[in-house]
Amino acid sequence: MSIANNTILTPTELKVMQILWRLENAFVKDILQDWTEEPKPAYNTVSTIVRILQEKAFIGHKAYGRTHEYHPLVSRESYQKQFLRNTLEKLFEGSMSSLVSSLVDAEHIAADELDEIKKMLND
Repeated sequence: MSIANNTILTPTELKVMQILWRLENAFVKDILQDWTEEPKPAYNTVSTIVRILQEKAFIGHKAYGRTHEYHPLVSRESYQKQFLRNTLEKLFEGSMSSLVSSLVDAEHIAADELDEIKKMLND
């Protein structure tokens, strides 16, 4: 599924999505149970975030009476690609070499990772 309007998730929305990507299907209580950072957010906070993610068409749900089980509609890979495209266009003016140069300068890419990237480009 494509992501509408190049949506970038907030850190908390992304945390909920990471949990849903890992669990595949979850109730709000399951999301809270899988939350590793302390302090954990309140149930109502997670419920609100889930509702926002539904409005953004990132997740869907299956109803069981008044209870809902949530699942991702956007894959992790799809979001990663869209996020990187946005970052490349907005912060690096579409220049992949500027992006890689910035990562190397900031020491976020190890030499062996850079070699791996070179091999991918040469294949």
